[in-house]
Amino acid sequence: MPGPDGPSARPSRTAVLAAAVPLLLFGLLTALLARHGWGPTAAERSLHAWAVSHRPAAAVRAADLLTDLGAGAVPYLAAGLAGVLAVRHPLSPHRRAARLLGPIAVLALGQLLRHGLMQAFARPRPPAADWVAASPSGYAYPSGHAFTAAVAAGLLGWAVTRSVRRRLAAPLLALLAATAMAIGLTRIYLGVHWPLDVLAGWLLAAGWLALTLPVLTALQPTDPAPPTRRT
Repeated sequence: MPGPDGPSARPSRTAVLAAAVPLLLFGLLTALLARHGWGPTAAERSLHAWAVSHRPAAAVRAADLLTDLGAGAVPYLAAGLAGVLAVRHPLSPHRRAARLLGPIAVLALGQLLRHGLMQAFARPRPPAADWVAASPSGYAYPSGHAFTAAVAAGLLGWAVTRSVRRRLAAPLLALLAATAMAIGLTRIYLGVHWPLDVLAGWLLAAGWLALTLPVLTALQPTDPAPPTRRT
């Protein structure tokens, strides 16, 4: 049933189906690694070895700066900006606060979900001797930086499509996607994650966004009808 402010905030059947694909792939990947004893696959070992052997100082510094965008305050600033961009109508203070905080709540709840899965799977990280310019904590799977950066980019991209002209939205969306992908790849390059940890973070983020963005959209007010003049 539609609420007083618009359509129901429950995820639609389309959203559930859109989330099913990445979440199913995440489940299959998880089952594969569990069957493998949570150790690295041959392909992961090969990619990890390549990263460890191709790390000039300048590239490491750049990767270390970029990887920091996927943790701490930056993703929450992006989520907060998404809330500001998405709310464009005069609202009562409590409704405005709820809609501004919606993207932040999506990010925070997603991080709790990801952390719980990480603890449950307990996949070991690559050897500490291979880590460089990073101080990771916790287990490896799924990658927290990859997940968080992808969710923050998705939230900001959702807000951009609602508030920016289509001509400008396309390059901004491409930039957000490229940044999120690059942050995930830095985790492999810096030696703190296996490649499938990062892929799992992206898949989980895609599923989480597919479920939650329709909820945020339903909570946002629609464009009000123009007032009619009396004759």
